[in-house]
Amino acid sequence: MDISQWIISLLVLTGLEIILGIDNIIFLTILAGKLPPKQQPFARKLGLIAALVTRLGLLFTVNLLMGLTTPLFTIPEIPKILEKALEISLKDLILIAGGLFLVAKSVMEVHQKLEGSENEISGPKRTFASFWMVILQIAIIDIVFSLDSVITAVGMARDLSIIVTAMVITIIIMIIASEPVANLVERHPTLKILGLSFLILIGFLLVLEGFHQEIQRGYIYFTMAFALGVEWLNICIRPGKPLNLKDPDMPKLNEKGEVVEDEAKPQ
Repeated sequence: MDISQWIISLLVLTGLEIILGIDNIIFLTILAGKLPPKQQPFARKLGLIAALVTRLGLLFTVNLLMGLTTPLFTIPEIPKILEKALEISLKDLILIAGGLFLVAKSVMEVHQKLEGSENEISGPKRTFASFWMVILQIAIIDIVFSLDSVITAVGMARDLSIIVTAMVITIIIMIIASEPVANLVERHPTLKILGLSFLILIGFLLVLEGFHQEIQRGYIYFTMAFALGVEWLNICIRPGKPLNLKDPDMPKLNEKGEVVEDEAKPQ
């Protein structure tokens, strides 16, 4: 392969890896938001570095990775429900479990943001999530996203140097972008709900892939881009009162976007 082909392959694969990594950044931002503010940047960077290590680890065990597609059991044909028998592999089980985890976690987050929790405490007495519990959740979802990313990369490029370089560049870009993305999401809470909606969509997509129901990702990404574009227009033209989600970390804002203190509740 000459240098021009190598560079073109690298650019194409890097672009695809960045697109696949957007979901990872959104999930990292939301999970890290449960930590004290001082720990959040470190948690995001640690999560992305862990994602790179996971990707490279899977990449250098390609034989094992390809072995994950060996059927473990078969789901028989079910009239009017399942047209043909499905051979389920370890890769399929990981995608199904990861997708269900993503859907469940995202739905719980949406409920908490909109409805709050009965035991929710805000202010200085607020109890934050355990740092290592958040890192564990990040690690679990890293495995799911990394599996998808590596299989895509191996399918697109056979040159190991291209794949490794693309992954390293992608993670560096994601680390640089994670802080601005986190700040943007915190300034505009509706983006957090939109991001969680995207994660629910991606979770269902992973479950369907686990059951061999292929859906063109281009449709999914176009839908996400369109929804994001509409929401961005809303943010630009919306003059009304900012939305205050039930998030103990986020200060309450008045109509001018200024922070207001909580009024003492009457006895």
